[in-house]
Amino acid sequence: MKQTASFSCTSCGAAHRKWAGRCDACGAWNSIVEEAPLSTGPKALGARGRSIALTDLATEEAPPARASSGIDELDRVLGGGLVPASAILVGGDPGIGKSTLLLQAAASFARTGLKCLYVSGEEAAAQVRMRALRLGLSDAPVSLGAETNLRDILTTLDAERPALAIIDSIQTMWLDSVESAPGSVSQVRAAAHELVTFAKRRGVAVVLVGHVTKDGQIAGPRVVEHMVDTVLYFEGERGHQFRILRAVKNRFGPADEIGVFEMTGAGLSQVTNPSALFLSNRDQPAPGSAVFAGIEGTRPVLTEIQALVAPSPLGTPRRTVVGLDSGRLSTILAVLEARCGIPFTGLDVFLNVAGGLRVSEPAADLAVAGALISAREDVAIPPDMVLFGEISLSGALRPVGQTENRLKEASKLGFSTATVPSHSKMDGAAGIEVRQSPDLTAFVGEMFGAG
Repeated sequence: MKQTASFSCTSCGAAHRKWAGRCDACGAWNSIVEEAPLSTGPKALGARGRSIALTDLATEEAPPARASSGIDELDRVLGGGLVPASAILVGGDPGIGKSTLLLQAAASFARTGLKCLYVSGEEAAAQVRMRALRLGLSDAPVSLGAETNLRDILTTLDAERPALAIIDSIQTMWLDSVESAPGSVSQVRAAAHELVTFAKRRGVAVVLVGHVTKDGQIAGPRVVEHMVDTVLYFEGERGHQFRILRAVKNRFGPADEIGVFEMTGAGLSQVTNPSALFLSNRDQPAPGSAVFAGIEGTRPVLTEIQALVAPSPLGTPRRTVVGLDSGRLSTILAVLEARCGIPFTGLDVFLNVAGGLRVSEPAADLAVAGALISAREDVAIPPDMVLFGEISLSGALRPVGQTENRLKEASKLGFSTATVPSHSKMDGAAGIEVRQSPDLTAFVGEMFGAG
């Protein structure tokens, strides 16, 4: 059978039937290149393959051995430690601290007895040594290399046989068998495939650093995220010293787990109590402030949601949101106006999550609504109260999961009152008074004397 040529865009990876000057998917010019077709048919397979061993679901196997780094926040995100022969992809904004974190992790693993190799494709070895000196890691037994040729890197890894290899970054790697520039879709896909295959074949844990696009996604084909075992995102705002390491995929542990770090002059230091970190000074009650008891992975985290409502001089009022979904804010504002009769027409609304944390779970709806009404009416919510619950379009409050863990964390930090949706499952709420509200109208009437 005649093989037809295929074409793909080096910018976005979209497939095309023929060459064109401009990619229809992303709009990039001169980015479409021809790819060699895969061999097909029985003749291409050659000799007959061997039968693979099959097992059933009841087969018991020992859990994978894990190596602890000594950094509890990193071990938490990895699911309990580093698994041998695993492939990990770490992404984050430029300058957020990815290289700093991984250099500290390599030094910590090396000090526990693991053989670690750090390969930088972006910096010279002298630059990495300067960072290690600033971080106080010069005495760590980490092998350092600066190279972009993937063939040379794989040869070195095969000769050295480290337990952990860090490649910084995958976009700088160059494979001479692929005819495209480093950082292109073809190069990134081929380099990641070779490194992941090597990790599985030789039992070496490989950490790949990935650049992100302006949309916050790891640059390159999404197939790279499917190849690896774990995908971590290093998040944070430039204006805040806090950094969040979040697992969005983990074959060896819970997904959406987070580790919290603080950026200091001596590098990244782990934060063992994030709730106390994200809460500002709350000795005096302030209008527009509400404390939300959230869940990040398996960890309850208390954060402060701040709102400011002011008359707008513009024909279209502003809606500025930091750390929350702007669409969710619009929905809550519409429910407040339609179900509770509280209009925000002609008012600018500013909403912020203190500390630079990003909240995505719907359980924050009640805290957002409380902060908005508090700011609009200039009435402070009691500083010893936490709020959580999902708001439906009908105005009803819906229960959320892990209510007991949220209440225990709030009680541990000195909060004495919690407002939650009715019918919430609570087995252990000792030490905290729980108020249950069936809908948003009842909550507004009880909290602010309106509705």
